[in-house]
Amino acid sequence: MQETTLCLRVGQFLPYSMSDSNTTDFTNPSTFILLGIPGLEAAYIWISIPFCAMYAIAVLGNFTILFIVKREPSLHGPMFYFLCMLAVTDLVMCTSTVPKMLSIFWFNSREISFSACLTQMYFVLSFSGMESGILMAMAFDRYVAICHPLRHSTILTNSVVAKIGLAVVLRSGILTLPYPILARRWPYCRTNIIPHSYCGHITVVNLACADIRISSYYGLFDLFSVIGMDVFFITVSYTHILRAIFHLPTKDARLKTFGTCISHLCAISALYIPDFFSSLMHRFGHNVPRHFLILITSVYVLVPPMLHPIIYGVRTKQIRDRLLQLFTHKET
Repeated sequence: MQETTLCLRVGQFLPYSMSDSNTTDFTNPSTFILLGIPGLEAAYIWISIPFCAMYAIAVLGNFTILFIVKREPSLHGPMFYFLCMLAVTDLVMCTSTVPKMLSIFWFNSREISFSACLTQMYFVLSFSGMESGILMAMAFDRYVAICHPLRHSTILTNSVVAKIGLAVVLRSGILTLPYPILARRWPYCRTNIIPHSYCGHITVVNLACADIRISSYYGLFDLFSVIGMDVFFITVSYTHILRAIFHLPTKDARLKTFGTCISHLCAISALYIPDFFSSLMHRFGHNVPRHFLILITSVYVLVPPMLHPIIYGVRTKQIRDRLLQLFTHKET
């Protein structure tokens, strides 16, 4: 979710070696130095090309989703409102980290103020949690649409959708607050060098010369209360959805109904599968070069924001048709 969504929280339990960093005495430095991807400095220009391309695709794709849904009245429904929330979350998620990464790659601009570092940490953590929460809300929308189709419009009214969105934002925003608050409390007396491309929580607090176990315990609590709860409710929703699909009378009806869930399942996979493998590499990849781990976690912040608009643009007929109409009108 870089530490990924799981690494952001589980990562607190992983030791992070600072043997390559200078260890001169500091007293709560006002600035930190982001090293980017240590060991790959010579390739920064080449690395920046896919990063820049993926960021451009993410920004263009998500703004296109927002534009189409706003312009097309027929798309003013629960599923597309949740999709717009996901698009905004993806935009903030990647924009909070990628511009600084590119400035490191292009201009060697490595300094970041302590306050900006904590702000970046907060945005990455909170919006990764929001992303997961919105996917949970979209799973609930699919459950209502398939299991209670006649009541879909009465259950998921605009006010209910707005309340769900607000609950997701408040949950993630409030539960993320202790991370920067705790990080601000620790004394940083060893070094101000962060061997990463952005201010992830574990990379910052591991610079502290204090007992940071409370951050580890809170990270575990946050993991279960956010990601754990989301995965649980998504699983419950799809258990009911599959049960309803298997009770449909014909194979065509089952395939057509299941087809309405494919975009959402792909969006879930785009978030959780890279997250899962990145977490495994951090936990068990002791022989994997550190620069490779940092590169993977840095790329991860771009994967879901880039893939989500592509998935919904290709898989959702209403959005695909509206895109074709826009291009057709421009050509004529």
